[in-house]
Amino acid sequence: MARADKVTAVADLTGRFQNSSGAVLADYRGLTVAQLAELRRALGERATFAVVKNTLTKIAATEAGVASQIGDLLTGPSAIAFVQGDVVETARGLRDFARTNPALVLKGGVIEGKAMTPAEIGRLADLESREVLLAMLAGAMKASMARAAATMAALPTQMARLAAALEEKRAEAAAGQSGAAGELAAGQGEPGADGEPGAVAEHGAAAEHGAAAERGAAAEPGAEAEHGAAAEPGAEAEHGPQASA
Repeated sequence: MARADKVTAVADLTGRFQNSSGAVLADYRGLTVAQLAELRRALGERATFAVVKNTLTKIAATEAGVASQIGDLLTGPSAIAFVQGDVVETARGLRDFARTNPALVLKGGVIEGKAMTPAEIGRLADLESREVLLAMLAGAMKASMARAAATMAALPTQMARLAAALEEKRAEAAAGQSGAAGELAAGQGEPGADGEPGAVAEHGAAAEHGAAAERGAAAEPGAEAEHGAAAEPGAEAEHGPQASA
């Protein structure tokens, strides 16, 4: 290869590394030209699959800043799938093709600046595609919005029920306070069983006793006077004959 061609090849590879979301390296030994064409069709527009020279690729990887991630993988026959679209779909396409064509052996790669082992690329292939994940996210968001709308629609009814319950509680509390006040007023208006009536009876008895005592005191002088008047003539009569003798 002429020097100018090498410079052009390095510049092309550098641009692919810089403009791709990932690069997956593979050993393609044993694959026929027809199989390589089939692989490119399977990857479609999501990735471009190119057979590369390790020396030129190392230079391009260094210029693109990914030499530390893929430098050790550039041994033996090498081909690179430069990812242009969904990295999950590309990883799945490479894995599925390798299952039916064991001659294709994945070496590893770099995805979004992170070095990836063949096992990690396999796990990446097991994930849902970007389109599926977006659809799942949209469905979850739609369900959340529907639940939020239902909650908002139910708020007026719930608020009305709450207001009615509070009003009922207030009415019960007011009725209870009114009954308690009535009982208290009735209790204050009636005399106690062992209070005022007993005192009134005692006062009445005392008054009657005093009146009787006064009447008795008034009657005694008169009685004494009567007795005195009746006794004096008899006494004089007895003393009279003795005096004559």
